[in-house]
Amino acid sequence: MTGLPAREDASTLADVLERVLDKGLVIAGDIRVNLLDIELLTIKIRLLVASVDKAREMGIDWWEHDPTLSVGKRDLAEENRALRSRVAELESSSTQQKQTQP
Repeated sequence: MTGLPAREDASTLADVLERVLDKGLVIAGDIRVNLLDIELLTIKIRLLVASVDKAREMGIDWWEHDPTLSVGKRDLAEENRALRSRVAELESSSTQQKQTQP
């Protein structure tokens, strides 16, 4: 035989990805730029790769509350802005009316 020996525990990419998403993977690093011992720039990089279920177990669910990531929540955020603007207009006109009354 001239080929590589067959491995019975060979993992496919899908198996590896499933394990990573199930357990989670954290990659952390810092990039610093110094000039003459003066720190000019620091970038902290934190990357978490996990399934949504695993992230929720860890208490991470920011995507559920970010209006830019949810179509329905974007509409809600826009509606909130419009309502706040309308309330401000009404309060302003109410204040002006009170000031003009004797």
